[in-house]
Amino acid sequence: MATEKTQTQNYGDDKIITLEGVEHIRRRPGMYIGRLGNGDKSDDGIYVLLKEIIDNSIDEYTMGFGKTIQITVDEKSVSVRDNGRGIPLDSVVRVVSVLNTGAKYDDAVFKKAVGLNGVGSKAVNALSETFYVESFRDGMSSYAEFRRGRLVDSGKRESKEKNGTLVRFTPDPNLFIDYSYRMEHVETMVKNYSYLKKGLALNLNGTVYKSENGLLDLVNDSLGETPLYEPIHLIGEDIEIVMTHGNSYGENIVSFVNGQNTRDGGTHLAAFREAVSKTLKEFYKTASKKDFAPEDIRQGIIGAVSIQIQEPTFEAQTKTKLGSTYMWEKEIEHPDGTRSYDKGPTIRSFVNEFISRNLDNYLHMHKEIIPVLQEKIQSSESERKDIAVIQKKTRERNKRANVYNKKLKDCRYHFNEKMPKGKEEEAARTSIFITEGDSASGTITMARNADVQAVFSLRGKPINCFKESRKKVAENEELNLLISALGVEDDLENLRYNNIVIATDADDDGMHIRMLVVTFFLKYYPDLVRRGHVHILQTPLFRVKNRKTMKYCYSVEEKERALKELKTGVEITRFKGLGEISHEEFSDFIGEDIRLDEVKLSDEESIIDLMEFYMGDNTIDRQKFIQANLKTEEELDGVDF
Repeated sequence: MATEKTQTQNYGDDKIITLEGVEHIRRRPGMYIGRLGNGDKSDDGIYVLLKEIIDNSIDEYTMGFGKTIQITVDEKSVSVRDNGRGIPLDSVVRVVSVLNTGAKYDDAVFKKAVGLNGVGSKAVNALSETFYVESFRDGMSSYAEFRRGRLVDSGKRESKEKNGTLVRFTPDPNLFIDYSYRMEHVETMVKNYSYLKKGLALNLNGTVYKSENGLLDLVNDSLGETPLYEPIHLIGEDIEIVMTHGNSYGENIVSFVNGQNTRDGGTHLAAFREAVSKTLKEFYKTASKKDFAPEDIRQGIIGAVSIQIQEPTFEAQTKTKLGSTYMWEKEIEHPDGTRSYDKGPTIRSFVNEFISRNLDNYLHMHKEIIPVLQEKIQSSESERKDIAVIQKKTRERNKRANVYNKKLKDCRYHFNEKMPKGKEEEAARTSIFITEGDSASGTITMARNADVQAVFSLRGKPINCFKESRKKVAENEELNLLISALGVEDDLENLRYNNIVIATDADDDGMHIRMLVVTFFLKYYPDLVRRGHVHILQTPLFRVKNRKTMKYCYSVEEKERALKELKTGVEITRFKGLGEISHEEFSDFIGEDIRLDEVKLSDEESIIDLMEFYMGDNTIDRQKFIQANLKTEEELDGVDF
């Protein structure tokens, strides 16, 4: 009771805090930009900051102002200059520092903006070590300089510059630890902008990106294989689609909303998939009396869809998945003071109607496509039915033998399910660790968070899927059980875990198993890779300690730094297998500080070429690559002969 009374006395008026200006953003950056990161991943915070500033310039172009955007990016800093209208001069400071301030609330000015309404530039300002903005309008300019969100200088002056806005910023190194901009991520972002805004020239560090054919250029530039027919390109008001088919597995569909690359899809991508399936199903049912299943129609599809809607709602602050249901919603105030909402067409009906009408017309005008597409769908159908029979027999056999329960240690929550109240963020944390052998499986099982981390144990090495048929893979017990555990037998949208983590030993066998599992995903489930679900678990190679301090090192370089820091009485342990690490230690490596290397697949890379190089016949080129990149045990252990 005395403790409760003391706590009550300590909780007084002086404990109530009001965060001024953009201080809340600095306290809780994840609420505004998602993960912080160091720039290794394309969705790290520094790219969100860059995108927020470019989005403002893109919105100007969308409204008909400014045909060029100058972007300069080095490892640490960014500069963006557009030729739009410029921020109204008396509002420059407020627009970049006062929350819920901006013109994007007014649909007459920004009808279909992508930037964060009233938040975007403020978040960049708040999370930057230095932030400078200058607006040029009709011979005058207004400028403001900030440090970590606090105004340090501002004013007005005459200027001969063209109208527009200049923003320069350096992300705060106290928040973004050891960060640097990776140009491959920046270039991909800028390329996508050019595809989505035909005629707009984006000059990135002296290289100009400009598209004359929109999404058609995107699909043609990113094709990793020869399409079975010329891509179909359909453009309407507020919608643009491109589609073709290839012989690869899965669905490779890029989606955008108001210029935002929605990597995780959403209502518009679901509508696109449904509309294409429905339209082609009805077309062939009428034309050739064939009744095809949607999954066979979409197998091997390559495409892109972009829509423009008013005030989109996203399921995450970083805008990777569209949550909006309607094309637009408008609040109406009635004479009696009551309010109601007028809603436009649903995104589903809008996309369905457009594709149904235009794709059907296209096929009637381009009859040469009809037999090619039908042959592709029939081939997918035949393969799917054969695989379904094999998988059913395997599941029944394993169910009787109780193999499934022995191989999978499941978790409590899953990715594509409704989370209990207060557990909504758990879905993003769900992971399945794919391990080799009982020892590693047992270690991770004891160390894991059973709410969100599952463990699947492989027995031995899986088959090399590169040169095997899908039917042969379906007959493989290990991979069949893995597919079942992931929940993707029928549709990737049923994926049960957000993170698929390959956790193998750092020896030759472990590396080989890792490559075999990656090959499996690249060939048969490439969309899981494209969507950022597949990762490699980093585990420490060394434990370096003295009497007072212990450090885990993930590379030879980290080990050398640790040796210099700890200096005397140092003991070094070299880990060669996951089973050598105690589960108490391992809980640190798969907890909050887990290190994951995302398996990445850029749009320009050919899956077939990648797998041929790494998993095909042993060539001189591959031998040279291995010799140049492989570290020997002696090098890792630091043995000096």
